[in-house]
Amino acid sequence: MQEKIEELDQQVFLFLNGLHNEFFDVVMYWITLKYTWFPFYGFLVIFLIWKYRLQGFYMVLAIGLAVSFSDQFTSAFMKPYFVRLRPCYEPDLEGTIHVVAGCGGKYGFASSHAANAFGFATIVWLLLRNTYRYLGWLFVWAAVVSYSRIYMGVHYPVDIIIGGLCGFLFGWVVFWLYQLTVGKAWKEKEYDAGNDMVET
Repeated sequence: MQEKIEELDQQVFLFLNGLHNEFFDVVMYWITLKYTWFPFYGFLVIFLIWKYRLQGFYMVLAIGLAVSFSDQFTSAFMKPYFVRLRPCYEPDLEGTIHVVAGCGGKYGFASSHAANAFGFATIVWLLLRNTYRYLGWLFVWAAVVSYSRIYMGVHYPVDIIIGGLCGFLFGWVVFWLYQLTVGKAWKEKEYDAGNDMVET
């Protein structure tokens, strides 16, 4: 069963990786580059702290924790534990892969890019979904960032799927912890403030 899954995974990878041209080589390079998104992350941090003050600071902390947990679980635990070669290091695929900009680390299961992107998208959506409904589009952004890793030739589809699921899970876990601590405290504060206004 595992061999069949790996064979299918490899076939899907080769098909998707084979859909390339010079224009998208450039586009996907910039999409997959983490530094490309730093201005976006910086804007979000500034906006949250400006809009929500102290609560915004805790939101930023929650986002940072979700991404950090996702990254460390996939990079520090899964990759050295499962030791699955990236496709660009696989001897059987040599000469058949389109690699855009180097191969990176030797092991690729699971994708920390996918984990980080989906962890970020999940926690931001959960924190702000009631106020900004269009934030569901963050999952499309996360999917595109994740797909770029296949295009670049450094991850199989299963690497992406499992990495994305890890990010989604850690996003939910951190949000649950946030609700138990910061969220609960803020509701109690708002409740007390409301009672004070009624009494006066």
